[in-house]
Amino acid sequence: MARLFAEDGEAIGVTVIEAGPCPVVQVKTQDKDGYDALQIGFGQKRVTLLTKPQLGHLGDLPPTKCLREVRLEGPTEHKRGDTLTVEMFQVGDRVDIAGTSKGLGFQGGVRRYGFKGGPKTHGQSDRLRAPGSIGSSSYPSRTYKGQRMAGRMGSKRITTRNLRVIAVRPEDNLIFVRGAVPGKSNTVLTIREAKKKGR
Repeated sequence: MARLFAEDGEAIGVTVIEAGPCPVVQVKTQDKDGYDALQIGFGQKRVTLLTKPQLGHLGDLPPTKCLREVRLEGPTEHKRGDTLTVEMFQVGDRVDIAGTSKGLGFQGGVRRYGFKGGPKTHGQSDRLRAPGSIGSSSYPSRTYKGQRMAGRMGSKRITTRNLRVIAVRPEDNLIFVRGAVPGKSNTVLTIREAKKKGR
């Protein structure tokens, strides 16, 4: 993340994202595949690290680090070999950004769900961060599915919606988005036009 200053002097926290260039590897159509979509690539990878089926799929295109499929609402004018760049974004656009959140491992109820813990007095010397009762008694004599308890936290697919594009730098393939996005540094993200545009 970084900080940009608006014309009125407001300090804006932004996330700097390298968005492209992304070559179009495959175009899927309603007639042939049953839906319209673009398969795009991102990043560079050594040829020796790709399998023969992957090399055959890429063909004459450069070896890419990852492939992602983006669904479309209708037919597209893009063809295989075209390149998508950050120039498709404009300052003020609203976007939805999806990625994998940081994996935090096994966490207790206090960190995972914000439980307040037990009392600090009356002999509760070892129950400060314990979850307490989980609710069930002789009936139904089981723990309800979905009960909030300790467990694995993070490492999930998260979409942050309605983020505003603050700046675009085509010469460096960079886009500046207001606010935070899912994941840690070097996470692969999917950027789409916002479905529900706010103010």
